[in-house]
Amino acid sequence: MASNLVSYLMQFLTPDVIARLAAALGLDTDKVQRGVAAAVPAVLAGLAGVAAQPGGAQKVADAASQQSGVLDNLGGLLSGGNQSSLVQTGSQLLSSLLGGNTSGALANAIGSYSGLGQNAGGSLLGMLAPLVMGGIAKNVGSDLSANGIAGLLAGQKDNIAAAMPTGLKDLLGGTGVLDSLGGAARSASTAASDAAARAAASATTAARSATATAPTPTRSSNWLYWLLAALALLAILYYLFGRPAERTAEQTAPAPETPAQTETQPAQPTTPAPETQTQTQPATPAAPSLTIGGVDVGKQVTDAMRELETTLNGVTDAATAQAAVPKLQTATDAFDKVGGMLGQLSAEQKTMLSDLVKPGITSLNALFDKVLALPGVSDVLKPTIDTLKAKLAALAP
Repeated sequence: MASNLVSYLMQFLTPDVIARLAAALGLDTDKVQRGVAAAVPAVLAGLAGVAAQPGGAQKVADAASQQSGVLDNLGGLLSGGNQSSLVQTGSQLLSSLLGGNTSGALANAIGSYSGLGQNAGGSLLGMLAPLVMGGIAKNVGSDLSANGIAGLLAGQKDNIAAAMPTGLKDLLGGTGVLDSLGGAARSASTAASDAAARAAASATTAARSATATAPTPTRSSNWLYWLLAALALLAILYYLFGRPAERTAEQTAPAPETPAQTETQPAQPTTPAPETQTQTQPATPAAPSLTIGGVDVGKQVTDAMRELETTLNGVTDAATAQAAVPKLQTATDAFDKVGGMLGQLSAEQKTMLSDLVKPGITSLNALFDKVLALPGVSDVLKPTIDTLKAKLAALAP
């Protein structure tokens, strides 16, 4: 049994298989690749939810048993006229396991995330469902039972949630697909909202507690407030009218020289005081902003480079490389968006952007070379990395 079910399944979905999927469906290969990397963990999340229901694990086990030989005949299924049959089988399988509404919501989310659209997203899911079920059957081996399936999917929740792109999590919110994953599947924005709500509740509770425990002034203490006020009034009157001599002395005494005046006195009568920097040089102008049309270009670039570095550091083999493709594509999209805004930047802003990007390019190029040297990774990531290099070079000519 594989320690990471998502990686195990992705190793069967090689670039060649993805290209054949795209050709069979008549779709763009890059979008299909993005859709595959998102659909595999999403389908597993849905199946984990089914397996957690009474009798659900047996349904998943039966479906996996029926598709146990799919991966052994993958080439034949993706050639000839078998594609439409595969799509129909997979669509019916998902609909029977997840329910029509949930499978439709899943198709819509995959279509939106990948850019394929709902119909093409549904077709892609139809082709992938038998492959996923066949991979599950192949993974559990002889333990293809309700208990074996339930244990497998329950133990893979963290891996499934980690492999699912954040943007897809947001699209699947409220569909029920992520319910089985619990807190692991919540997006950062949802977690932040929960934290803020908890903080607000704590503050409200504290305020109520302080109000409830604060002592209430009694009637007998009111005379003390009047006494203090009277004493304060007497002190003010004494200050204003009872010390005329002292006040006159204070008013006629020359003001002491301030430190600034003392420092600017000339050292010698014949030598003029040196001019200060503020007298001889204009104030340094503020650095021009890299925010264009409400978009903080500098932050967008640095965030994308940071996320790109984190993603590449997680690549260790062909399977993790395949799982990293959607995140690399997200970084590519971010750099492409910034590149489209270069015409709106002034010459000085372009220089600032170049100075911001160049140090990161040096470290990223070293990381690119390291990743591409791993066995089996170059075939998966080289086209995407070449595109990333071109996008980055355009930002720092």
